[in-house]
Amino acid sequence: MADTIDPTMADDAPLSTSKRQSTAVDAATEALIDKPAQGDADTLIGRTVTINRPRAELFAYWRDFANLATFMENVERIEMLDGNRSHWVVKAPAGKTVEWVSTITEERDGAFITWASEAGADVPNSGRVDFRDAQAGRGTIVTATILYDPPAGAIGRLVARMFQREPAIQARRDLRRFKQLMETGEIATGARNRRLQEEGKN
Repeated sequence: MADTIDPTMADDAPLSTSKRQSTAVDAATEALIDKPAQGDADTLIGRTVTINRPRAELFAYWRDFANLATFMENVERIEMLDGNRSHWVVKAPAGKTVEWVSTITEERDGAFITWASEAGADVPNSGRVDFRDAQAGRGTIVTATILYDPPAGAIGRLVARMFQREPAIQARRDLRRFKQLMETGEIATGARNRRLQEEGKN
């Protein structure tokens, strides 16, 4: 599966725009989690970007989940608990945060990583990131797919507000920030960030 490129997944093309979203969610859920312990995820976000860096380098950076906070805007911090488990603290509206422990469920060195939140997560979620060589030596195609299921109640309403604020646009921004960081060693600020913010409003 990790070696096959889905022709529907062009760069920056969200799976969440699929007319058969429920089918896509079911298929992705089955691929990502053998036994969904926390109910069926109801929202799917998928983004793809091409990064002009070697596949092994990108995989190694992502594999240390603590690094993800360097380019994911809504992530406050991620602490590695052991080789496969990490504790996430993510920003929510009104100065709140949501937390969960995530476990790597499967991986192939240099090719893909899948993960899922453990029981008791504020936001049950799972994900997969694939790394494939781009054609003609153009670097690496990185595809990130995330499934999440905001719970009911007060926390759920907070989380829903956060995730309903154009999650596909946020995912695209995060991958673009990852691209900038890996290609230039830093994330652009100022005018370029303002341009990205304007994109999110359109």
